[in-house]
Amino acid sequence: MKKFRFKSVVQLANTKLSVKYAAIVLASSTLISALLGLFRDRLLNSYYLGTYPTGIDAYTAAFTIPDFMFFILTSGALAVSFIPVFNQRLITGNKKSAWELSSSLLNLLALLTLITSVLIMVFADPLIRYIVSPGLDESGMILAINMTRVIAINPFLFSLATVLTSIQQAVGRFVFYAFAPAIYNIGIIIGITCFTGGINIFGCQIFEGGIMGVALGVVLGAIMQLVVSLIGLFGLGFDYEFKIRWKNQGFRTILKLLPPRSLDQGIDYANSIVSTNLSSRMGAGAVRSFNQANSLHTMPVNLIGVAISTAFFPKLTEELGQGDKKEFYNTFRQALRMITWISLPVALIAFFSRGYIVSFISNIGNNDSNFTIASVLGTLCIAIFARSVFHIASRGFYAYQDTKTPFIVSIVAIGLTILLSVMAYLLGWGVDGLGLAQSIGAILEIIILLIILQKRSGGEILDRHFFKSFIRMGIATLIAGCVAFSMTKFIPLMATDTSLVITIPKFLLIAGASLIAYVIASFFLNLEEVEPVVNYVKKILFKNAK
Repeated sequence: MKKFRFKSVVQLANTKLSVKYAAIVLASSTLISALLGLFRDRLLNSYYLGTYPTGIDAYTAAFTIPDFMFFILTSGALAVSFIPVFNQRLITGNKKSAWELSSSLLNLLALLTLITSVLIMVFADPLIRYIVSPGLDESGMILAINMTRVIAINPFLFSLATVLTSIQQAVGRFVFYAFAPAIYNIGIIIGITCFTGGINIFGCQIFEGGIMGVALGVVLGAIMQLVVSLIGLFGLGFDYEFKIRWKNQGFRTILKLLPPRSLDQGIDYANSIVSTNLSSRMGAGAVRSFNQANSLHTMPVNLIGVAISTAFFPKLTEELGQGDKKEFYNTFRQALRMITWISLPVALIAFFSRGYIVSFISNIGNNDSNFTIASVLGTLCIAIFARSVFHIASRGFYAYQDTKTPFIVSIVAIGLTILLSVMAYLLGWGVDGLGLAQSIGAILEIIILLIILQKRSGGEILDRHFFKSFIRMGIATLIAGCVAFSMTKFIPLMATDTSLVITIPKFLLIAGASLIAYVIASFFLNLEEVEPVVNYVKKILFKNAK
C-alpha cells in the first residue's frame, strides 16, 4: 500500500504542466529554496561571521572554482542548448533519437566533469593561493584549499542532476526539477547542524568537525539533489544507454550550440572570481559580506526572472519550431512585461528595506559586517531588475538556437564590469564599488540584447504599447518607492532588532504597504498585468455575494 501511494504521488508530481502552473510551481519552489537559503546563511553567519570571519571567507572562496567549472561545462548552457533540440525530436515523433542524444550528453558531461573534479582536487592549492583569494591570511588559505578539495566533486554530481532535470523540463515536468535546489540547501543545513560538532561512529571519532563539516554538508546536499532528479524520471520512458553516439545529428547540434553558451557562462562567472579576488584584499569578512549581498540580490532574480522565463521557454521554442513568429512575439512580450512589472517594485522595496533583509541572514546586530552587506545590497538593487529581464531576453535568442549573440554581448558587459570593479578597488571604494560595477554591467547587457532582438524582429517584438506600459510601470514604481521610504521612517530598524520575530513583521509591513500602493497605482494607470490580481481580490472579497 505504501509503495502504491508513493508511486501515485510521483505520477501526480510528474504530470505535464501548463505555462501558468509551471510558473507557479517554479516560483513556489524558488521561494522555498530561498527561505531555506536564508535559514542556511543565518546559521552560518551566527556561527562564524562575527567570531571567525577568516573561516567564513575561506568557506565562501572554496566554492569559486567548483562552481565556475560547473557553470562553464553544464548549468544554463545545457538547458538552453538541449531543450530546443530535444523538443524538435519529440514534436516530430523521433523519440529514439531524443533518448540517444540524452544518453550521449549525460555520458559525455559525466566524463568531462569527473575529470574536472579530480583536477580541481590536484590543483586546489595554486588556484586558491594565486587566483581566487590571494588576500586571505595563511590559515584561511589552507582552510580554503582543503574545503575546495571536498567540494570539488560537486561539478560531477550537479551535471548529472542537470541533464536529468533538463529532460523533465523539456517535456513540461517541473516539480522535481523545481524542488531539487531546495533539497541541496537541506543537505547544507544538515552539515551545519550535525557535522560541525564532529562525526562519531560506535564511539569512534572519525571527523573532528568545525567549519569543514559544512563542506561535507554541501556534498551531501548535492547527492540528495541527484537522487531527487532521478525520481523525476519515473514514468518518462527514458531509454538510457551507456554509450556516446557521436553520429546522432541532435547530439552534434547540441555540441555546436554548447561552446558559445558555455563560454558565456564562464565569462559571466569570471566576474565572480575577480570580485572574490578583490574582496579578499579588503579585510577579514569582506569576501563573505560581498557574497551575502550578491546572494540576497540573486534570490528575487531567481524567483522572478528565472522562474517565469523558464516556464515560458518551452513554449517559445515550440512556437518558433512551428514557424509561428507572431505568436512567438506575443509570448515573449507577455513574459517580458510580466517580469518587468514584478521586478521593478521588488528592486525598489529591496533598496529601502535592505537593512531589514540583511537581518534575516544575520542575527549579530548592527555590526560592521551587517552594515557592509546592506550597503552592497543597495548598490545591487538595480541589478535585481536588470538580471530578471536578462533571463527572458537571452532566451529570446536561445529559442532561435542562437547562443553566439548573447555570448558576444556578455563579453562586452562583463569586460566593462571587471574594468569598473578593478577601478573601484584602486580608488578605494571598497565592496560597495564592486556592487555598483555589477549593476552598471547588468543594465548595459539587457539594453544591448533587447535592441538586437528589436532589430531582428523588424520592430515588432517591442511595440509602442509596450513602451507606453513601461513608462506607466515606472510611475507606479515611484509611487511604491515613496511609500517604502515613508514606512522605513515610520518603522525604523533598531540596533537591538536581531530576532526574526521582530524584523520579519516590520519588513512585511513595509513591503505589504508598498506593494498595495503599487497595485492600486497600476490599476489606475490601466496596466493589464494588474487584472489577475484585482480579479483574485474581488473573488475573495465578494465570493459570497450574489
